[in-house]
Amino acid sequence: MDILAKIVADKHKEIALKKQVVPASQWEQSALFNRRGASLSTALRKKGNGIIAEHKRRSPSKKTINQNTNVGQVARGYESAGACGMSVLTDIKYFGGSLEDLLLARASVAMPLLRKEFIVDEYQLLEAKAHGADVILLIAAVLDRAAIKHLSEFAQSLGLEVLLEVHNQAELQKAIMPSLDMLGVNNRDLTTFNVSLETSKTLADKIPDDFVKVSESGISTVQAIQDLAPYGYQGFLIGENFMKTGRPGKAAKDFIDQLK
Repeated sequence: MDILAKIVADKHKEIALKKQVVPASQWEQSALFNRRGASLSTALRKKGNGIIAEHKRRSPSKKTINQNTNVGQVARGYESAGACGMSVLTDIKYFGGSLEDLLLARASVAMPLLRKEFIVDEYQLLEAKAHGADVILLIAAVLDRAAIKHLSEFAQSLGLEVLLEVHNQAELQKAIMPSLDMLGVNNRDLTTFNVSLETSKTLADKIPDDFVKVSESGISTVQAIQDLAPYGYQGFLIGENFMKTGRPGKAAKDFIDQLK
């Protein structure tokens, strides 16, 4: 079983356990549930070369990245640096994140927040809304077309924007539908963890202009963004490059200042 399949199998078990303890109706009673979300897609369109800065403690490919962060402090640093939005990893087992991280980030900043998670069930969308997310991630590699349609439409009914992530043309073709706001190309192969920016370049002209194009993973230099911008990408998700430093907010500011 490859790592992606293992993560998804564990995620189904995790959700089943959570449902036994916290019914979906409880999330709907959250103080944040009726909050009007901020639009990441609008922010990226306005900015042009917009950075989505990520909070990530560790990953299956790199193990420990930064276990000593204060998520609220990182969020404030990213917002102050001029990031268009923040991606918050909420998977515990493989990435060391939590829904508490999302909640603390929401308490700290006004900018759009993306819940980065392996979403396979609408229960997770209710969790995301209740913890202050504005955007959710759907991964085409782990969902069929019917699931993408159902989950994206349900997300939008909650006032959540949808970033759909693809890795190849087959995933892109099955995924394009009106209930998406942004299409992200992950330059990291989730089965091998190899990274190549050529993935974004190859798929760029196959993404309709209706969607904001986002390039994800392996972006560590301003030059990489300058190379990708002519392909129509307006958003760039960067995590490890900032998080591996002692001060992620400052690293993001230095990077964004160079980009200007």
